[in-house]
Amino acid sequence: MSGGSDAEFADFVAQWSPALLRVAFLLTGDRGLAEDLLQTALLKTSRRWSRIADRQAAYPYVRRVLVTTSASWRRRRRVGEVLTDRLPEPATAGGAAAPGRAVAALEALPPRMRAVIVLRYYEDLSEADTAAALGCSVGSVKSQASRGLARLRVDLSPAADLVGSREDAS
Repeated sequence: MSGGSDAEFADFVAQWSPALLRVAFLLTGDRGLAEDLLQTALLKTSRRWSRIADRQAAYPYVRRVLVTTSASWRRRRRVGEVLTDRLPEPATAGGAAAPGRAVAALEALPPRMRAVIVLRYYEDLSEADTAAALGCSVGSVKSQASRGLARLRVDLSPAADLVGSREDAS
């Protein structure tokens, strides 16, 4: 990179890292993995920075790198059990799902479905933009979003709390 490109990339990183870290967290469900994912995506982007002619397209480019890198990490890292020293978060009053519970429900989705949900509803992309970001058809985005939302509704419904508490009592 040239000196001007270095400064432009540093400005991009300073401006967009917080937003990209939130996307990475939603994709991984873990702050440490999200930071690693973001660093990997930024490293990959820095190698190609001089080829990005339209700087307005840099954020969607890095977001796509986050999604594809996350998917490749998921294929490599198949851990069936997660040890933790924290107790699960209790449900909040009023029937709304606790944020930790919502993230856990999001983590339970398959990687592609999770990426669609994050891009469509967190990043607020259109179906066409989500399809372009994931390299799939608009129909795939629609079906993955529909199935993902249905699973999240079931997992986060107050009835799921009752079923979980009955199972815990047994």
